Amino acid sequence: MNYFVLQVLTGEEQKFIKLAEYNLAAEHADGLGQVQFIWPKRKLTIRRRGKLTEKITSIFPGYIFLQTEELDPDVYWIVKKTSGFVRFMKNNREIEPIHGDDKKLLLHFLSFGEIVEKSRVWFDKDNVIRVTSGPMKGLEGRIIKVDRRKKRAKIKLSLYDESFKIDFGFEILEKVEDEKERKE
Repeated sequence: MNYFVLQVLTGEEQKFIKLAEYNLAAEHADGLGQVQFIWPKRKLTIRRRGKLTEKITSIFPGYIFLQTEELDPDVYWIVKKTSGFVRFMKNNREIEPIHGDDKKLLLHFLSFGEIVEKSRVWFDKDNVIRVTSGPMKGLEGRIIKVDRRKKRAKIKLSLYDESFKIDFGFEILEKVEDEKERKE
């Protein structure tokens, strides 16, 4: 399967998917066929006025992925005419599916389901974050900032050579004074 990247109005991703699916179903007797919209999301804990609440937000704000074998011209025009659509990536003239590191990154997040949970981490004696499981596992080299109080790590992601910083939540397992204790 190929994944094509659509840029849509930020914050309007859910609305765009509903409209596009409705338009595709109305235009095609066979419905969506082999076309599926994917919108990877993450779970964050937000602290407001001393209260903790869980919030679900987009991993790639303003981007939706279209999963299909080939981008059919009918699907292209229906999606392009849908309210909230901005452009196909790379651009509207050079539409190509993601590949290489971009595809690996998307598949990494999709392997955790539609909504990625918090990662489980611990800090070594030098206060370096160590990820044991979750969506941040394997992305440790991309972590640029850790906020232990908010239990978030800022990770630098890129898509089609556009980079952006995204916060991911984490749960602290335990503080380890000596790495040898961790291995025992």
